[in-house]
Amino acid sequence: MTTYYSEEHEWMTVEGDIATLGITAHAAEQLGEIVYVEQKEAGDTFGKGDEIGVVESVKAASEIYAPVNGEVVEANEVLTDSPATLNEGAEGDGWLYKIKLTDQSQLNDLMDLDAYKAFIG
Repeated sequence: MTTYYSEEHEWMTVEGDIATLGITAHAAEQLGEIVYVEQKEAGDTFGKGDEIGVVESVKAASEIYAPVNGEVVEANEVLTDSPATLNEGAEGDGWLYKIKLTDQSQLNDLMDLDAYKAFIG
């Protein structure tokens, strides 16, 4: 299992052709108290760079952009009733989607943890 990070502050843990996708702990911290999460549904497809959701906090609303092409296999329904789960565990229980990757070569455009830490430095 490998974890990748995007410049838009998303993380993806990839196992085979399925990835778990969410926003980074850094992003959740910057947003502050998260009060609402808008998500795509299972079966929805998207391209790299497409808006795939919105996270609203007491400070601001922030779009979530797809770091790769894919299809939603599962949305984390816990976030509908408990959006604060993103604050409590953005890179754990606060994941947004399970997605099926349609072009694994796009993973090469993403960062590893050390590169992401340098990026947010």
